[in-house]
Amino acid sequence: MISLTTARLNMQSIQEQDWPLFLSLYQSPAVMRFIGELDTPEQIRCRFEQRLGEWNKYADFWLSLVIREQSTGVAVGLTGFFPAWQTYKQAEVGFILHPEFHGKGYATESLREVMNFAFKICGFHRLQANVLEGNMSSRRVLEKSGFQLEGCLRESYCIGGKWHNDWLLGCLAKDI
Repeated sequence: MISLTTARLNMQSIQEQDWPLFLSLYQSPAVMRFIGELDTPEQIRCRFEQRLGEWNKYADFWLSLVIREQSTGVAVGLTGFFPAWQTYKQAEVGFILHPEFHGKGYATESLREVMNFAFKICGFHRLQANVLEGNMSSRRVLEKSGFQLEGCLRESYCIGGKWHNDWLLGCLAKDI
């Protein structure tokens, strides 16, 4: 089990008992607005089960860490990354928080620790994030953490039958 700690947060590998958290995040229209379609519980369960198991930097699935407040133990969301180690020593980062925990700095705090883990422990060279154009909150989190806007991927993501642009942001190990 992977465990990371910051001044206010604990992050641990997702476990079977975290299913209600995962389901609530992926069924929330407010959360999914910039992420994707609202899937069925069966589709969400499949995604959840893909993230269970012993993760290492060579894994072909997301490192999913549950973010909890240290002071209360309350789960506020998820963070992690999907590695492309074998070929590129790169990974795609992501984070997803319940709306009631937005604006508290938890996304930035957890992302910085995930970046530290990816670069210093796992030895990655580059991290990237795709952010739906217009999702300024996520873009600010990434830029505060050292990511740079690298471009716009035109009509690269479809939600609700409508094509959207994605911002591509990247960070190299030497950048932080």
